Amino acid sequence: MLPRLLARYRDELAPQMRQEFSYANVMEIPKVEKVVINVGLGEALTNARAMDATMGDIAAITGQRPISRKARRSVAGFKLREGQAVGVMVTLRGDRMYTFLDKLFNTALPRIRDFRGVSRSAFDGRGNYALGLREQIVFPEIDYNQIDRLRGMQVNIITTAKTDQEALRLLDLMGMPFARVQERTAV
Repeated sequence: MLPRLLARYRDELAPQMRQEFSYANVMEIPKVEKVVINVGLGEALTNARAMDATMGDIAAITGQRPISRKARRSVAGFKLREGQAVGVMVTLRGDRMYTFLDKLFNTALPRIRDFRGVSRSAFDGRGNYALGLREQIVFPEIDYNQIDRLRGMQVNIITTAKTDQEALRLLDLMGMPFARVQERTAV
């Protein structure tokens, strides 16, 4: 079955983007290429179960088994040795990516306390968006009573857009809840 967001992109959003930005070719229309979710685990050096718990949480959220990331070099100030596990990462593409984005935009982000929208300025200049979440319990798959500690995560949305304006419009049409721009009144 085709994910809801992918079907909407093909039927409504791509033609609308093509008309707005007057693309000559269908292949110029920006699309989401991949989504990368990363969790840094500095506590994994002292708490061995932190890595297992985080891998289980990320697997439940994304539907895909994450990989552990290891330190590239030793840092004496952090008591870190080369090769120690310091994080968890998963890259989503295809149907899983669209399912995750749909869940993120419509379920998880609105569950954040005092949520007023995500920043419009978190683009990198090449059409990619970075979003930081403070806790994993905003996702419905995570049971609050089963977690040992609140952990944040970084969600990077990689698009084929050439500019930030094109990527902003793409994500806005997909349903990403951006913060409203406050207009200044002249006094």
